[in-house]
Amino acid sequence: MDDAAIVVRGLSKSYGDVEAVRGIDLTVPVGQVFALLGPNGAGKTTIVEILEGYRTRTRGEVSVLGHDPAQREQDFRERIGIVLQSTGVDPYLTARETVELYAGYYPSPREVDEILELVGLSEKRDVRVLKLSGGQQRRLDVAVALAGDPELLFLDEPTTGFDPGARRNAWEIVRNLSDLGKTVLLTTHYMDEAQSLADRVAVIANGSIVAEGPPESLAGRDRMRTRIRFRPSSDEPPPDLARTRLADGSFELRADVDETTKLVHDLTAWALESGSGLDLLEVTPPTLEDVYLELTASEAGDG
Repeated sequence: MDDAAIVVRGLSKSYGDVEAVRGIDLTVPVGQVFALLGPNGAGKTTIVEILEGYRTRTRGEVSVLGHDPAQREQDFRERIGIVLQSTGVDPYLTARETVELYAGYYPSPREVDEILELVGLSEKRDVRVLKLSGGQQRRLDVAVALAGDPELLFLDEPTTGFDPGARRNAWEIVRNLSDLGKTVLLTTHYMDEAQSLADRVAVIANGSIVAEGPPESLAGRDRMRTRIRFRPSSDEPPPDLARTRLADGSFELRADVDETTKLVHDLTAWALESGSGLDLLEVTPPTLEDVYLELTASEAGDG
């Protein structure tokens, strides 16, 4: 598939009698941000390391940028960038010197100042690594991965341990990469991160993909229930709607996704007809996190 950066068919990986990855199929189109989600031990890291060429597979077919990563060909390695959960660069080099060092390993590196601008480190280019904050060092990890101007970037939980501000800055870097036409494979434990960044997500549980699709319409969301919270101006709620009274005096309803519109219509019609009015009305559809927790519930329980 010429328009696919990654194609996986029937991928399995076993460690003795333990099957860590169980016959998964996966396609990542060129230029997309694709997120792998799943609990610890679900098989995410094993899959990513096979795609990077650092772990052999037991069975299945894998193509990354047209290469079998197990062959570890030089052309393949020149075309990918990897950001691990933790890396080790020389703490006494400056940010610019660090990127220059790694850029020197590639035949057609990206311009160093352009990389530093892309990751938001232009003003820190002459600062030694040990003087950079944790978030800035993480940006430098991304800069190192971009040194060879890769077509495909692997980001393994890139914002773990970040404060909210640093996470949002990291998100902007990923969006910049997407704007440049890079393909990004992202693993993360943060559902809001996947919701914000990914074009598609795959949820992995017990070594298998249990759902895949765009974050806003991930398989399984249509089986979940919308939360409707309201507070009437009067003390009397609508008599014919099943609801739960919350501690703050508001009421909560749960509805199937396809019934939500009618239920909200009935509620607002009652408010108008009764003259009660509504001081509060919130409609919260199932989130990606709701779907994720439902899909991975059994594995979380086993853990």
